[in-house]
Amino acid sequence: SAVLALGLAGAPSFARLVHTLSASIAGRDFVAAAAVAGVSKLRILLRHLVPNMGEQLAINIMLSMGGTLLSFAALSFLGIGVRAPDYDWGLLLNQGVAAIYRNPAGALAPAVAVIVAGLGFNLFGEGAGQVFGHQQTTLPYKTRPKALAARPDRRQAAGGDDLLVIENLSVSFPTPTGWLTPVRGVNLTIRTGESVGIVGESGAGKSLTALAAAALIERPGSVRADRLEFLGLSLTAPLGRHRRRELGTTMAMVFQDPMTSLNPSLRVGTQLTEGAIQHQGLRRRDALARALAKLKDVRLRRPEQRIGQYPHELSGGMRQRVMIAMGLMGSLKLLIADEPTTALDATVQAQVLDVIRDVRANEGAALMLVSHDIGVVTEACDRVLVMYAGRIIEDLPAAELFQGARHPYTRALLETVPDMESDTRAPLAVIPGRPPDPREFPPGCAFAARCALANETCLANDPVLERCGPDHLVACWHPLALTGEPSSAGQSEAVAA
Repeated sequence: SAVLALGLAGAPSFARLVHTLSASIAGRDFVAAAAVAGVSKLRILLRHLVPNMGEQLAINIMLSMGGTLLSFAALSFLGIGVRAPDYDWGLLLNQGVAAIYRNPAGALAPAVAVIVAGLGFNLFGEGAGQVFGHQQTTLPYKTRPKALAARPDRRQAAGGDDLLVIENLSVSFPTPTGWLTPVRGVNLTIRTGESVGIVGESGAGKSLTALAAAALIERPGSVRADRLEFLGLSLTAPLGRHRRRELGTTMAMVFQDPMTSLNPSLRVGTQLTEGAIQHQGLRRRDALARALAKLKDVRLRRPEQRIGQYPHELSGGMRQRVMIAMGLMGSLKLLIADEPTTALDATVQAQVLDVIRDVRANEGAALMLVSHDIGVVTEACDRVLVMYAGRIIEDLPAAELFQGARHPYTRALLETVPDMESDTRAPLAVIPGRPPDPREFPPGCAFAARCALANETCLANDPVLERCGPDHLVACWHPLALTGEPSSAGQSEAVAA
């Protein structure tokens, strides 16, 4: 009777959980695609719904079992559960308490058994949830990857106005077969007031580099670098109170989708003032006044009204302006923008870029802009870094990008950008092939398999960044000639081969 009573009492909660999970999953595109493809309802249930609900269900079932065990023990301890000559831990605990002074073990043993069993169910539930959810556990610390061997970089000596300095950066994540390192050997320096754009295909390591620069890669991710400093503070060391305050007031990051960066349950004003109250010790009234001023600086109309609204009440462009204003609440030195205009239409893109330019002009802040849009990068940045397979393969001034790019990959990227003279009847240009899998980077140049100039040297040896101009570096064994410049012997030999 007790089993039936507890089962009936817990059934509605499980029914509600299953209904909520299945409803959320059933509305996703992959379920609709399966239905359109003619997959049966039973197969959709077993192959699409159940695997995606397994983690939550496994955890809740184990928690429920532990709670049921505790309920049975409590009923028996109160004398309304199991009775002699039958027994369980609750009845043993009841009898042991009566004689606890003569025989303490009689009471402690069943109490410890109940606690251990409850913890066991909970831990087993976590393990089962990881199995169903395909979660990866962190590898032992002793197996963490070491920093990659430093790659030569023919840069000039760093000046005293360096704001962000990255040397030999690598970012790794654990997998069942070992560590995966999608970012490897990145060298980057951003000086005060400078704007740097990072371009490349998806998976090139652009966003991970930006996250590492903002100290936002958390465990189980591993960041290794010979040097990773912002304003002279090391970002590889544990972030103490001073470092957190420094980062919270001088560095800001704007993500592609601000809706996922803003808390939907808090008003805009609360989120804008949080950093100023936490890091600068401002009173809420003063912080709100500063927030209003910063919203005006980013050209948000009716800031007095917007500051009391929730993020879902604002458009995408408004939310991006709020994110930029949040960075302006302190003394901004570096703004990191990761695809800040990708989800916006062309008109709003231009407005957001104008705001970023105004911020740089008024605050004297440096900019790191990550984008797939080469036009946006050349318009907003002074210098362009091209990334491929986790490394920087070309570094050149933005004004020279279209006419002065020397790496075959950079040229291929530029050729995929349509312009007003492009033939609308012809298919869009693409780069043949696919980027290499980060789990098995080739020993030589990562772009060799897709490059028409590749030869045996490219397949066997990975090039390093070499200076090919006053402010131009390229990592290529056969850099392309500039317009009007004769081809080098190496290029002619490669083409002939």
